[in-house]
Amino acid sequence: MDVVSAGGAAHGGERPQGGGRRRAGNREVLAAVISVATSGCTWRQLPPAFGPAWQTVYRRFPQWSADRVWARLHRVVLDELGARGELDWSRCAIDSVSVRAAKEGF
Repeated sequence: MDVVSAGGAAHGGERPQGGGRRRAGNREVLAAVISVATSGCTWRQLPPAFGPAWQTVYRRFPQWSADRVWARLHRVVLDELGARGELDWSRCAIDSVSVRAAKEGF
C-alpha cells in the first residue's frame, strides 16, 4: 500500500468539475512537511519551489495526523528495512513517555 498516495483519500481527493486549483500531490506535500520539520522554518517560510502553497501543507498536516498517516508511514519504513535485514533491534530504545505503564504493576 502506498501510504503517501492514500493519505488524502479520506478527504475527497477528487475535485468536482467547475473551477478551483488542481489538488496538490501528496508526494509534494510530504516533501514540504519534511522540509519544514527538518529545517526548522515556519509554514509561511516554506520555499515555493516545493509546489504546494504553505497553506495547503499546513492544512494537510493535521489531516494526515488525524488519519494516522505518520504511524502508517513509520510502519512501512520499518517493514521495508526489516525485509532488507537493515534493522538492528539490539539497539532499540523505547521512550517512556510514549509507552503506557500498567496501572496494576507488571
